[in-house]
Amino acid sequence: MHHIDTNTTSQGLAQHQADVSRVLRNTYWLLSLTLAFSALTAGLSMAINLSYGIGLTCTLIAIALVWFVLPRTANSSAGIGVVFAFTGLIGLGLGPVISYYLTMNGGGIVMQALGGTAFVFLGLSGYALTTRKDFSFLRGFVVMGLWLMIGCMALLIGASLFGYHLEALSLAFSAGVILLMSALILFQTSAIIHGGERNYLLATTSLYLSIINIFQSLLHLLGAADD
Repeated sequence: MHHIDTNTTSQGLAQHQADVSRVLRNTYWLLSLTLAFSALTAGLSMAINLSYGIGLTCTLIAIALVWFVLPRTANSSAGIGVVFAFTGLIGLGLGPVISYYLTMNGGGIVMQALGGTAFVFLGLSGYALTTRKDFSFLRGFVVMGLWLMIGCMALLIGASLFGYHLEALSLAFSAGVILLMSALILFQTSAIIHGGERNYLLATTSLYLSIINIFQSLLHLLGAADD
């Protein structure tokens, strides 16, 4: 009886490791494809000189897809199309922003932001994958941080509509976003490793949003530093 239980446990452990490997492989493969697709659509957006208004509309549509459509399609093949539509629209929305910074200093800030984003993501993901630590304790911090981020964003948008530019708060917001997204990368990667996340579409979307938000926040901070 003991021998059978041991075999069953070993089979369960092997299946768990196989599931983890599959989700990790699919997540990082899809993440690389969606980032490349976003770069393509961002390039298209810059080539046709897409306006800020249209770019913002694309971003809002992308957010709507993540909130209302992806949860319904995450367990079907249609979900892959939703993820690519979402990331493509985000790329279109990024185009006008990147064009602004390219015009401002010839691309130095954009390259620094790209390098910094890659360093943060690869460093944190590598740390979580190598140490295999359980970062589930960050859940409360991530959830509270997301709500604070939404509240702060609403305040900044509201102030700008009335002609007030709260630059100090805006810079603090960008720094806070980088911290929050870094925690989200650790939390999401840990969730995949330890079995808390089995849907690679949702995992990909979470990591993609973390990368994009870090990139935009670094652009803002570096742009402010460069005046």
